[in-house]
Amino acid sequence: MTMMVKSVAIGVHLLREDIEPLAAAVPVADLFVSALAVDDDQPLGDRELLLRVAEIRAGLLQRATFVAIRYGFAFRSPAEAEAKVASFVTRWKPLLVENRSRVEMTLKVAAAQWRERPDRHQFQSGAGYLRALQEAKSAASIDPQFRAEVEERIVPLCVRHQWIVRDNTSLELAGLIERESLSAVTAAGEALKEACPSVPFLLSAPWPLEVFANADHE
Repeated sequence: MTMMVKSVAIGVHLLREDIEPLAAAVPVADLFVSALAVDDDQPLGDRELLLRVAEIRAGLLQRATFVAIRYGFAFRSPAEAEAKVASFVTRWKPLLVENRSRVEMTLKVAAAQWRERPDRHQFQSGAGYLRALQEAKSAASIDPQFRAEVEERIVPLCVRHQWIVRDNTSLELAGLIERESLSAVTAAGEALKEACPSVPFLLSAPWPLEVFANADHE
């Protein structure tokens, strides 16, 4: 009996040699999707598979920056993979060329002031609920001194950056940095911890392109 297989997509890359032999390289238009073949009946939520994909992602990122594909997309043919990402290729290719030596970083911090998430059952219309949900997210703010320290210590290390309100209780700074700035970002994070010891935050890097691959940023 022939065992059916599927491939779990990992990222979209500029060059084939950025992928092989760590993963399979599937051509999609002018780019390549990195993928891991697994048995068709393999649950994508399996912990061992998740860890394996994470290890491959880390190895790929050491070679060159790529556009992250949200975990969970599996395909059974190159045509299926291309159908998933073809519409983004014209935008992603110049981004991959421009940012080949760069990675993303994130700084997540709990909001100092925030508003309770609205109760869906209190609204007669979906539009009213969504409007209240957006207002609750917009109300989230962080300690002014902490933000000033971040703007002074972290932001200058970024080629691009953006503050993002993820939910009504936290904010995130996403930054695009040169690989050579990773150690400087780590040092800045330690200095930030000393300057604002009462503010909990999580600084992590490197990450592949995600925030800066899916939107236009200043």
